[in-house]
Amino acid sequence: MFSTFSQTAELVGENLACRRGERLVFSGLDCRLAAGGALVLTGANGSGKSSLLRLLATLVAPVAGRLSWGGEPVARDPARYRAALHYVGHLDAAKPALTTREMLGFWAAMRGTVSPALDEGLDAFGLAALADWPCRWLSAGQRRRLALARLIAAPAPIWLLDEPSAALDRDGEARLEAAIAAHRMAGGRVAVATHQPLAIPDAAVIVLDDFAASPGDFLAGWW
Repeated sequence: MFSTFSQTAELVGENLACRRGERLVFSGLDCRLAAGGALVLTGANGSGKSSLLRLLATLVAPVAGRLSWGGEPVARDPARYRAALHYVGHLDAAKPALTTREMLGFWAAMRGTVSPALDEGLDAFGLAALADWPCRWLSAGQRRRLALARLIAAPAPIWLLDEPSAALDRDGEARLEAAIAAHRMAGGRVAVATHQPLAIPDAAVIVLDDFAASPGDFLAGWW
């Protein structure tokens, strides 16, 4: 499924700090994702769960620390690193006029996937019967299933998932848990920010509240 490099590479964050606007959200954070590994990010609202995922996805830059993939700084070749990850955020971004299958194919094409596993993605999240429905007919939970189906349709070794179970019913949650387990079994890595309990065995847990920056750090170190 993945290249030899992707099967062995580790994603490592060292002494990471993140600022949102004029606020230092967290600092001094270390994390590691080896093949088959999982991180679960927890914490109060505003503690930095989404910010950390966005940092890992290179959507925001750390104000301190280093992010590396396979022993090489991500900043040295960010395009190579981005090609190795899926980031699923809060917005499902489904185009109302496209069918479920067309939307999934569009996302796979954006990643440059030559032979996307569209049927497998639809099946994995219980959407096969809705493949020809326009996305405007989908419920919030069905749109979330479609957003997650891209993980299967266009494989990547790193999954960064922000509240992935939002709007899902219990069947959807079970399908998500099964997809994460299969991905890890194949050597993939997963980081999940969530308020809802998900069955992710042997995951490392990062409580973002533990890395909150103090006012002194903010004033002394970041101006």
